[in-house]
Amino acid sequence: MDLKELKLTKRRSAILDDLGIKTVEELLMYYPFRYEENICKPFKEWEINDTVIFGAILLSQPSTFRYGKRSMTRFKVLYDDKELNITIFNRPWLKVQGDKIVIKGKYDGASKVTALNYSFHDIEDEIGIKAIYPLKENIRQSDIQAMIKKGLEIYRSEDILPLSLKNKYQLMDLNEALKEIHLPSSKDKLKKAITRLKYDEFLRFYSTLKMLKDSNETSSKAKKIDLNAIDILIHNLPFKLTSDQQKCVDDILKDLASPYMTTRLIQGDVGSGKTIVAAIALYASVKAGYQGALMAPTEILAKQHYQSLKAILKDINIVMLSSDTKKDTEIKKMIEDNKAQIIIGTHALFSDDVIYHNLGLVIADEQHRFGVKQRRKLKEKGQDVDLLLMSATPIPRTLASSIYGDMDVSTIETMPIGRKGCDTYLLKSNSIVSIMDEIKKTMASGKQVYIITAAIEHSDAIKVKDATNLYNSLLEVMKPYRLGLLHGKMNQELKTATMNAFINHEIDILVSTTVVEVGVNVKNATMMIIYDADRFGLSQLHQLRGRIQRGDDKGTCYLLTDSKDENILKRLNVLVNSNDGFYIASEDLKLRGPGDILGTRQSGLPPFILGDLIADTKFIEVCKKDANEIIERSSEVEFQNYYAKIKSLAILNNID
Repeated sequence: MDLKELKLTKRRSAILDDLGIKTVEELLMYYPFRYEENICKPFKEWEINDTVIFGAILLSQPSTFRYGKRSMTRFKVLYDDKELNITIFNRPWLKVQGDKIVIKGKYDGASKVTALNYSFHDIEDEIGIKAIYPLKENIRQSDIQAMIKKGLEIYRSEDILPLSLKNKYQLMDLNEALKEIHLPSSKDKLKKAITRLKYDEFLRFYSTLKMLKDSNETSSKAKKIDLNAIDILIHNLPFKLTSDQQKCVDDILKDLASPYMTTRLIQGDVGSGKTIVAAIALYASVKAGYQGALMAPTEILAKQHYQSLKAILKDINIVMLSSDTKKDTEIKKMIEDNKAQIIIGTHALFSDDVIYHNLGLVIADEQHRFGVKQRRKLKEKGQDVDLLLMSATPIPRTLASSIYGDMDVSTIETMPIGRKGCDTYLLKSNSIVSIMDEIKKTMASGKQVYIITAAIEHSDAIKVKDATNLYNSLLEVMKPYRLGLLHGKMNQELKTATMNAFINHEIDILVSTTVVEVGVNVKNATMMIIYDADRFGLSQLHQLRGRIQRGDDKGTCYLLTDSKDENILKRLNVLVNSNDGFYIASEDLKLRGPGDILGTRQSGLPPFILGDLIADTKFIEVCKKDANEIIERSSEVEFQNYYAKIKSLAILNNID
């Protein structure tokens, strides 16, 4: 329904425009973020510092006293046969409208009240459960409340929820739910309204996801998997696969043998062994007569994968294609002629002049670093291409199935035997003075050190250590050890050269921003120092310290912070006490939410307003089950209307 139906003033129309609200439906979905319960109590029940609300009779005209830009207004009222002295600050525009007034404020004792706000409505209009809305500057609660009240008067939504589901859970009618969430008549009805609207959000999303997943599973030519060859490869590995790795391999082989093109996410903690799973998957694709491609976000990581796979798959012809080899026509000819069986590279893999002979499997490492269009462009290089995504940002299984609902998810939780892990220490100082001896001992033993900062250069606006100045200040202090500087403003050639120098131990200490976060393998680096650790999320800190868990020696990580905030220190101690990436991610999600951890654009997070992916796990499972039922029974009369509505929603494209 068009906002013109509300007949708003220009000012209120401008408010909705500022909030990005275009329709009456969107206005009514501008839900409160909290509620206040106003109870009018007799004066004799008041206690000092109580928040009180009462209707009173004005006994005196307000008098305003100004001091600088501030003001204080005073007047007397009569309430419950008691004369009260009212003070309200910085509200000099108080205009009396009759002799009745409603005051809400704090009781200071001795018949004195500091008013927080006032109105000239009836007290009956002010008591009860009141919705409080999120606001921007120069927008008043009264404006939002008035517009929503008007919207509720003229708007009626068609309730398309199948009656059997509505009755099954005794859900409130949609229009009643919209009214109760904004103008609650009781706590019980407010709770029922939230339940109904939250259910609608989840059901709509998971019904759409189910449709999307079904549409993605297009028919393709099933790959003939050589299980004997794969068993021999696994048997000849110098280590035994963990149970989770083996489960992932089994899942992937089932995908490849399926008559549908499938998409699977492999998620696992830092060092959990995702690379060997990828190697086995690529080997299976090659043995089935198809080429495989592995896409990495950086050339260094691509080269690392190239070297690892060459060591594991010795009888397979593996080539690397990146910006360095982009003009190498010989490699491109090998790819086109099927002489290159596995191709590893960066975004160069999906260049227009790269033609694959028979691409059957695409693997995207650190999948969140690639947009959907990039992954799709590479997948479209072949006709029967399965897609495997790998992520080192572990999240709980239930949440993974919610966020990545349009794909299958395999999880590696158990770590390979022999991983040394990392000792983490929290230093309540943003200085390395106290650990200078430990740093020098580490380098004297032939090991290397990362020093991480939150900023590239100094800024007066953000008081944090920056990589550039820290690097310059350490040059003299750390002699004769060799320092390197790495950050995002450097050109790609210099970044690659610096990282390669560190990999080759031509640099002892690398001062860097978070550009080292992605899975670079420097086994000789065993210490990491992170300045202003309070500026990072827990998952990011865990990813960073994963850089010093690549070799045979145990890593040591120091988290530096000047913060005295107990909540921040408690959050950082999660890392001190645990190396479990799934537990850490779970704690991070509770604190920051999945949009911050995974990136809303990349993860395809749904725009839930009431629903909470973490707190509403049980709710989600119910809605996923009901969504499947709706899709399966879409031809039945009862479900046709809902199915048609969901199918027409434009959010199908947004989930991409």
